Amino acid sequence: MNQVGERVLIALGGNAMTGPDGAASPLDQHRAVERAVRHVAALVEDGHRVTLTHGNGPQVGNLILKNQLAAHVVPPVPLDWCVAQTQATVGTLVLNALGGRAAVVVTRTLVDPADPAFQDPVKPIGRYFDEARARHFEGLGQTWRRFDRGWRRVVASPEPLEILDAPAVTALTEAGFTVVAAGGGGVPVVRDAEGRLTGVEAVIDKDLAAAVLARAVGATVLVIATDVPAAVVGFGTAGARPLGGVGVAELRALHTAGHFAGGSMGPKVEAALRFVEQGGDRSVITSLEEIGTALTGKTGTVVRK
Repeated sequence: MNQVGERVLIALGGNAMTGPDGAASPLDQHRAVERAVRHVAALVEDGHRVTLTHGNGPQVGNLILKNQLAAHVVPPVPLDWCVAQTQATVGTLVLNALGGRAAVVVTRTLVDPADPAFQDPVKPIGRYFDEARARHFEGLGQTWRRFDRGWRRVVASPEPLEILDAPAVTALTEAGFTVVAAGGGGVPVVRDAEGRLTGVEAVIDKDLAAAVLARAVGATVLVIATDVPAAVVGFGTAGARPLGGVGVAELRALHTAGHFAGGSMGPKVEAALRFVEQGGDRSVITSLEEIGTALTGKTGTVVRK
């Protein structure tokens, strides 16, 4: 089956933005992005119209740490600013690595101010500190919780409702650009009763946002690139098995039964399901190295109706 010319949205995991050991120095990130983009560039050369989104956990973590260490000198900037900064930084690295007609869109994601996640922030970000430092930052309006390794900041992770800048992404794609958008799940914003937009202290799941963006830009396939060749049922058990082609109903049942960990494969499976359930042709979960063959259905977890 010839898939050349498809509109593909690729969601790169955070591991694609750092060194093999998780190192996130500028040089590590530069090298990692160049490695990742080689696989994306191959799809572009094959004629696919590609939109690319990416994680930003290590990059935002670095910015948050700088804010924390310099809090006695300059006021910490809000989390939505950090997301916007990392979108531009990672986007620039990707543009330099891709070359040719490529563009990055600083992208906002609309969330509901009444989302229950804001009432119980549980998403940990940044590094661990002792209680005294945590209490100091709580005095600046942040929420911190105690974990086994110490105190860590937590924020809400609300559901992505709409990628507000998807029309710009679509226009650039139609003009022949490979577009980088919605990095880190997008800059989280809410709309007030007068229609004004305001950034909020939150982290949006990158894969769930990718599913929303994929639908908005008319992608036929959502590719979630991770560090394993396929999703695995029964991971860590003697009966573990990789999933190949799978229907939505079967995968939804497996997900509901708890086969995919909430902090790792779970959001990827949920994003893959949502995209197909809401009209997408298919979703693919696979390793970055296999995205080319995964588009043809020869490898990876391929989700269809």
